[in-house]
Amino acid sequence: MRPIVLASTSPYRRQLLKQLEIPFVADAPLYKEEMDIGIAPELLVKHLAYHKAISLRELYPEALIIGSDQVFVDPRNKILGKPGTPSRAIEQLRTMAGKSHTFYTGVTVYDASTGQSVSDFATYTVTLKALTDKQIAQYVQRENPVDCAGSFKIEGLGIALMQSMEGEDYTSLIGLPLIKLVEILGQFGVEVL
Repeated sequence: MRPIVLASTSPYRRQLLKQLEIPFVADAPLYKEEMDIGIAPELLVKHLAYHKAISLRELYPEALIIGSDQVFVDPRNKILGKPGTPSRAIEQLRTMAGKSHTFYTGVTVYDASTGQSVSDFATYTVTLKALTDKQIAQYVQRENPVDCAGSFKIEGLGIALMQSMEGEDYTSLIGLPLIKLVEILGQFGVEVL
């Protein structure tokens, strides 16, 4: 089997890719994210995923390289990323409480030996409960979701913030849309089953 590289330092993405039971290595992408480039969210996440994947092409010239990235869009259609600090996480969750938000997660598989790539994206919509400032502060203190788009970890305590969730692939909400990825890997001759 061809070497497979996940262009990510995210423990969440590594854990998701392990579910497919294919051998891979993970490495930090050599691409600095540009979140404010003025394009639609579905194009932005595909752009970010692609650039993460190709950033490792010289280090892994024979590999299939997987890149992924995620943003969420608030009800005003503003694109938001990771909060980075607890105070920004609290601010994001205050803004999000009681409203629906759509997450866009892009994925790219790049063949470093041929230069061929395939990119796609998945969406997932979450509606948060009406939350008190105390609940938000307690959540941020307990889970410290500063490295997560949307300021929550759905695979952890973040599920307690939810009123409802809707989408085609829950793994896209965690950061790597496995349904899309399996389909794309198949186009490169990697059969998961």
